[in-house]
Amino acid sequence: MLMLGITLATGAEPRAFFAQHCDKCHSGAKPKGDFDSKSLAPDFSDKKSRGHWLAVLDQLQSGDMPPEDKPRPAADELKAVMEWIQQSATKTETQNGEKPGRVVLRRLNRAEYANTVRDLLGVEVDLADLLPPDTSTNGFDNNAESLHTSSYLLRSYLDAADRVLDEAIVNESKPWQVKKRFHIKDESSVKRPGSVYRFLEDGVAIFAVWESANIRVTMWNFRSPFRGKYRFRISAYGFQSQGKPVKFHVTAGTFKEVTEEHLLDYYSVPADKPTVIEFTAQLEPENRIRIIADDLPATPPMVEKVGADKYDGPGLVVQWVDAEGPLMDSWPPASHVALFGDLEQKKMPKEDDPDWREVVSQNPLTDAERILRQFARRAFRRPVMEEDIQPILARVRQRLEAGHTFEQAVRVGLKAVLVSPHFLFFREKDGHGRLDDHALASRLSYFLWSSMPDEELFRLAANQKLHQPEVMHQQVERLLKDPKADAFTREFTGQWLSLRAIDATMPDRTLYPEYDDSLKTAMLKETSLFFNELLTRDLPLTNFAASDFTFLNERLAKHYGIPGVEGMDMRRFNLPAGSHRGGVMTMGSVLKVTANGTTTSPVLRGSWVLERILGTPPAKPPVDVEAIEPDIRGATTIREQLAKHRDVETCAGCHRKIDPPGFALESFDVIGGWREHYRSLSNNGERDSQGRRVRPGPPVDPADVLTDGRRFQNIDEFKQLLLADKDQLARNLAEKLLAYATGAQPTPLDRPQIDTLVRRVSEKQYGFRSLIHEIVQSALFQTK
Repeated sequence: MLMLGITLATGAEPRAFFAQHCDKCHSGAKPKGDFDSKSLAPDFSDKKSRGHWLAVLDQLQSGDMPPEDKPRPAADELKAVMEWIQQSATKTETQNGEKPGRVVLRRLNRAEYANTVRDLLGVEVDLADLLPPDTSTNGFDNNAESLHTSSYLLRSYLDAADRVLDEAIVNESKPWQVKKRFHIKDESSVKRPGSVYRFLEDGVAIFAVWESANIRVTMWNFRSPFRGKYRFRISAYGFQSQGKPVKFHVTAGTFKEVTEEHLLDYYSVPADKPTVIEFTAQLEPENRIRIIADDLPATPPMVEKVGADKYDGPGLVVQWVDAEGPLMDSWPPASHVALFGDLEQKKMPKEDDPDWREVVSQNPLTDAERILRQFARRAFRRPVMEEDIQPILARVRQRLEAGHTFEQAVRVGLKAVLVSPHFLFFREKDGHGRLDDHALASRLSYFLWSSMPDEELFRLAANQKLHQPEVMHQQVERLLKDPKADAFTREFTGQWLSLRAIDATMPDRTLYPEYDDSLKTAMLKETSLFFNELLTRDLPLTNFAASDFTFLNERLAKHYGIPGVEGMDMRRFNLPAGSHRGGVMTMGSVLKVTANGTTTSPVLRGSWVLERILGTPPAKPPVDVEAIEPDIRGATTIREQLAKHRDVETCAGCHRKIDPPGFALESFDVIGGWREHYRSLSNNGERDSQGRRVRPGPPVDPADVLTDGRRFQNIDEFKQLLLADKDQLARNLAEKLLAYATGAQPTPLDRPQIDTLVRRVSEKQYGFRSLIHEIVQSALFQTK
C-alpha cells in the first residue's frame, strides 16, 4: 500500500520506515502475528484501518516492536512515526465528530453499590447473596465495558432495594440491648477439670490450640438478638509463658456450619498482666463469638495425659468478656430520621406483629414529595429535574389513592429511586467534553471512597467550584484523610495486586503446613499498610518495586526469617541487609496469589510483573500450546520444563520477556517463604527438622537476562534493574490509577497526556500522593 505525499517530521515517508523495520516479518503468505504491514492503508477515516494503526502505535510505544533482537530505528525516526499516527488518528476523530469519550455508560459495581446505600441510608447491609460479582476487565471490576446489565441483575436490584429499606426504616419499638459481663469460669460452655482447661481464681487457662478445645463464648445467655454493631471487651493474659506474650484470635458466627464462622481479628496479651482487648463487630442475629488461642505447643491429648492442673506449658487465661449491643446512638436510628425527620410514628398492630408501627402524616402528598425530592437529589448525585421526579411522585399518589398507608406509599417511591437508572448509572456528559461539576464530584468520590459524594462535595458542585485547581487539591486531601478512603486501599490493591484472589487456592498442607489464617492476615495487612504509608507520606512510588522498609508482626517476621519483631501488632520495620524483601513483588500476599498452592511458575509470576508492575503485558499464548504440569516430586526444575517452550518459535519471543522476572521470583515458594532449594515430598514418610514430610529438591536458579541484554543473579539485582527506568514504573501506575478512577483503560492516543503526568510527578520525586493529585487535575480524569 503506497503512502505517496505523506512525510514525517524527519522528512522521510512512513512506508520507508515499515519497509525497513516491519515488512520482513509481517508480510507475505504467512505474516507473523497474522499482521500484514503492507496492507496498512493511510486512510484514517476508516474505523477498521484506524484501529490497525492504533494497534501499531501501541506496539511501538511499548517497545515490543521492532523486537529487541532486530535492528532498532533511530530515536527521532521512531518518535516521528508515532507522532504521525497519533496526530492523524486524533485529527480524523475530531473532524468526524466520532469520539464519544473514553468512558461508556457505567453502572455502580457491587462494592460501589453497597458503599453508596451505606452512605445514602446510613445502614450496612450484606448484599453478597443478592448481587453477583462483577467481571474484571484489564484488572478492574469497575470497567464500564464489562459492567453489563441483565434482567436477572434488575430483579436482584429490586430485592436489594427492599432489603436496604427494611434495614433503614424501623417498624418496631426500640430493641432491647445486651450489656453484661460474662465471667468465663462460670460459663457452662467451658468443660470442667479433666479436659484442657485449668480453672483459676480469676479465670480459665486454655492450654490447647485445637479449635474444638477453645472457649466458645456462647455463655448460654449471649446470642446477638438483632443485627447490628456490638462492642466486646476481653480481659486476658499469658500464663506460664516464660514472660512472652500469648496470641489468640476471635471469630463470630452461628457455628452451625464452618461457613457460618468468620474471623474478626488477631490479638496478643502480655504474660501475667491482665490486659483488656476492646473491639466492635457487625453481627447477624443469633451470632456468638469464639476465642481461640494460637501457637501453643500442646494438643488436647498432651494436656489430658498429664492433666490440666499439672501441665506446666504456656497457656492463655481468659478472665471475662463484656458484651454490649446492638449499639445505638438514638431511637429511631439515624437512618430512619434521615428519611422521615420528626414525622410521628404510630402503632398499627398486625396479626403477626402486634408491635408494628408506621410513620404517619397529616399532609401525605406534601411530605412525600419533600422526602422523595431530598432523597433523589442525593441518590442521583445531582440536582433533580422535574422529568426525573414526577413519574415517581405519580406512583406514590396512586398508592395513596388506592388506600395504602403513607409509609407504604413513600416506600414505593424510595424503591423506585433505588432501581432508577439515575441511581444505578453514572450520569456523565455526552460527547468528548468536560465533566460538569456534579459528575466530577461523583468521579472523585468513587475514585477515593468507592461511594457517593458527601454534602461538602455536593455544595462545591452546586457552586461550580470543583474545576478550580486549588479547590480540587483541597478536596483530594480531605477525602484521603477520611476513614472512607480505606476503600481506595482495599479496592485498588485488591485488584491491581490481585489480592482478592488470596483464597483462590489453598497451599498443599503436606508441603506447606506452616500456612494458616494468622499468616494470611499478616500478609494482607503488610500490603495495605505499606500502600497507605506511601500514600500518606507521599513517598516515591518506586518503593512499590524496591523498598528498604515494610510492615511486620512477629508471625510474618518469622516467616520472612527476620529477627527482632515480637507481638501481633503490625509496625513499620526497616529491613536488614540481605532480607531479600522490600517492594510488593516480594510480599507474601503477592507471592501467594501468583502461585497455585503446590508449585510456582515463572510464567505466571513473570506475566504478573510485566502486567501489574511494568505495564507491558505479554501477548496471549497460542491456543495449541500445552500448559506445564507441575512436578511435585522434584525430578525436574521449572527451568528445564520451560526450555521446551523456548524452543518453539511461536513461544520464544514472549518467553524472552516473561521468564526473566518470573525466574527472579523463583527464590520464593508458594507462600512467599525464601528458599534455596525447591521443596519436594519426602520418600517413605521422612520428615525435616520442623516435622514436615518434605525434603530439599533441586536448587533454585533465579538468574536470567532481560531482553535488552542486562543480566541479574537474584531478585535483589532484578529490582535494581527495574529502578533504572522510574518513568516506566510511574507510567504503569498512572495508567492503572486512571483505569480504576475513570472506569476505562487509557488508549494509545492518551499517551502524550500520560507522559505529561509522568514528567510532572518525576519533578516531585515520584511521590505517590503527588501522582494522585496530578491524575485528578488532568484532562483525562476531568473529561468523559
